[in-house]
Amino acid sequence: MITMVSTAEQSKTHGALASLLEANTDKLLTCVHCGLCLPACPTYRQLGNENDSPRGRVYLMRGVVEGRLDIRDAFISHIDLCLGCRACEPVCPSGVPYGHLLEAARFEVSKAKSARGQKSESVLRFVLNKVFTRPGLLGIAFMLARGFRDSGLARLMFKARLVRGRLRFALALLLSSRSAMSKVRPPHDTQPSTRTMERVAILRGCVMEGLFRKTNRATERVLVRNGCELLKAEGQMCCGALHAHAGQLEAAKLLARKNIEAFLESGAGRIIVNAAGCGAAMKEYAALLADDPLFADRAREFSSRVRDVSEFLVEQGISKPTKHVERRVAYDAPCHLIHAQRIAQAPIELLRQIPGLTLVPLRSYESCCGGAGIYNLQHPELSDAILRDKIASIKESDAEIVATANPGCIMQIGAGILMNGLNVKVVHPIELLDAAYED
Repeated sequence: MITMVSTAEQSKTHGALASLLEANTDKLLTCVHCGLCLPACPTYRQLGNENDSPRGRVYLMRGVVEGRLDIRDAFISHIDLCLGCRACEPVCPSGVPYGHLLEAARFEVSKAKSARGQKSESVLRFVLNKVFTRPGLLGIAFMLARGFRDSGLARLMFKARLVRGRLRFALALLLSSRSAMSKVRPPHDTQPSTRTMERVAILRGCVMEGLFRKTNRATERVLVRNGCELLKAEGQMCCGALHAHAGQLEAAKLLARKNIEAFLESGAGRIIVNAAGCGAAMKEYAALLADDPLFADRAREFSSRVRDVSEFLVEQGISKPTKHVERRVAYDAPCHLIHAQRIAQAPIELLRQIPGLTLVPLRSYESCCGGAGIYNLQHPELSDAILRDKIASIKESDAEIVATANPGCIMQIGAGILMNGLNVKVVHPIELLDAAYED
């Protein structure tokens, strides 16, 4: 049950949540409960509970701000169960900025959990605020993870079923981060384009550089082949997406400020991102820092320069690759690319440029895979139910390769494929284009 609060308590509001709701009052109050968000919401489709739908969660948030509801177990549970996929936003006729509201709600939920001394929240805060904000420490953590992944021990443990449950799935996630592309080349072992050079800087990212280095190197080669001069953005940090999604808004703002300084000082005309979640977060730095007098203008300038790599290549015109990649490929759209950034066609257009590649349709390609950061470890049952439908659609497609442009999606879908014993590879679209450029 959602607990009602007394009249005396109705004057209480909850900082960031109230502020964000008040800034969007006109949009929130125009909600007519049309229900268009319901079929788009993965948790509502699975649970059938109005409180686990976007309009239900928005109603609960309004209840807290207006003093009609308190932040207790039921409210926390319904907010926590949201994937944050933002599939509700494109179908909402009122234009409710659900993603921003969810982050503000999770800020309040995080405070409530910390006040209760919840151990899982303390661990999450430590990892996000003490590890992900320290590049040296984070580098060591990913180095150990890569060493374990590449040593063969992780695969042996998985195949021998030495661990079960969440630990076995976590092993599958780690194993799925290893590139499925066999060729390895130096970062700039490619013939540069004769086109006018576009000065760009690439977000290396924390998970991308930590576990998907081959994808980052492939991104660099493709950009050089397409007429780009690569600039270094010294001092860049984690994008802060995980922090914002977990309600750690102050840490997210700290990371945003550091990235703004690093990338603007690089002199890059475009800031290229190959991870959908990171790109969505960086394009929204302007909203995140809108109330910061020192960074608001710089954040707007920064966000205007951010481009997903597929978006950028299609805008510039893709240099035609010549090597055939004779594979049946299904494209799965990351939530934060198709829903948050509203980029639907660019990755598909990129794949269509590859000679010999056959694009096969994937049912519900626009639906969440259930990964959602660390959601798959926090809510394994619901995540698995959502993933099962994705794996079923992959089986139906008869694809040899699933292409998707976000590390979390690659790991989630890859883990599902491993757990189901399918002979399908999961790769980033840029790696397929890179393979088609090989000399």
